[in-house]
Amino acid sequence: MRPDPVAAGALTVPAQTTTMAAHAAAAPRAPFWTMRRRDALAGYLFVAPQLAGVALFVLMPLALVAWYSLHEWNVLAGSFDYVGDGNYRLLLQDPELPGVLGATALFSIGLVVLNLSLALLLAVLLNQRLRGMTVFRALFFSPVVVSLVAWTIVWGFLLQKDGGINGILAVLGVTGPNWLRGETSAMLSVIVVQVFKNVGLNMVLFLAALQTVPRDLYEAARIEGAGRFAQFRRITLPLISPTILLTSIITIVGSLQVFAQIAVLTQGGPGISTTVLVYYLYQQAFQFHAFGYGSALAVLLFAIVAVLTFAQWQLRKRWVFHEG
Repeated sequence: MRPDPVAAGALTVPAQTTTMAAHAAAAPRAPFWTMRRRDALAGYLFVAPQLAGVALFVLMPLALVAWYSLHEWNVLAGSFDYVGDGNYRLLLQDPELPGVLGATALFSIGLVVLNLSLALLLAVLLNQRLRGMTVFRALFFSPVVVSLVAWTIVWGFLLQKDGGINGILAVLGVTGPNWLRGETSAMLSVIVVQVFKNVGLNMVLFLAALQTVPRDLYEAARIEGAGRFAQFRRITLPLISPTILLTSIITIVGSLQVFAQIAVLTQGGPGISTTVLVYYLYQQAFQFHAFGYGSALAVLLFAIVAVLTFAQWQLRKRWVFHEG
């Protein structure tokens, strides 16, 4: 009698299943610390100090400033009272704040325009393959590494009524003004001092960008009959536009945070003609001990910087090469 194949299959399948289960149980488990997980842990450990620094010195101060702006904190009286949006309503009623914002805007616009224009001009001139260019590059960059306070003090002496600038003008037969005591000349002086201090940094960035522009493009443009200005406008500017975006963001943010130059040269005067927002914040918080109102001004400054940076980043698609 031949065996029933169906019955035989019914008998063999459970045996095969049992054998596979035994092999699976006997196979070793994959180790938990795989190469991928070890690499991920090493990466997290490397960035942990930076993340801790950002949390401790950036995020926490921002949160504390926002919290202080909702209170009236008088250190001398030892009071710390919750006032809600009282400090922000005071911003809208402050008669000096429009003048402070106007001085801040004037300083930022003047600094950004002069700094970027002069830095790009110097970079183009120093990009020539001539002997001695390295010396000039180091010479123009050297103010960047000089102490800011020392630089400002020296310029303070030069800009006095009987200082070095007016001494040079006197040799030429020109009577110079008291640069730091006139409303217009004081703002102009502060802008020029800051431009000469940091123009070397943007110059180096522009110089690095110019050296990455392919020379073949200029040769092709010359063959087609394009002049130097057309080459600069059609080739150079588009190809270095990412660097222009970077330097503009850095310069604008830096112009809104200027303090030492104002404190050393003009102390915000004459009047409030050179009182920028950071210096006004300092006055309210540390001279008048209105820490709550000073914190509200700090929140306002943070909002202005964030909005301007975001606007520049969004507008990059319209004029930055490869971003369209």
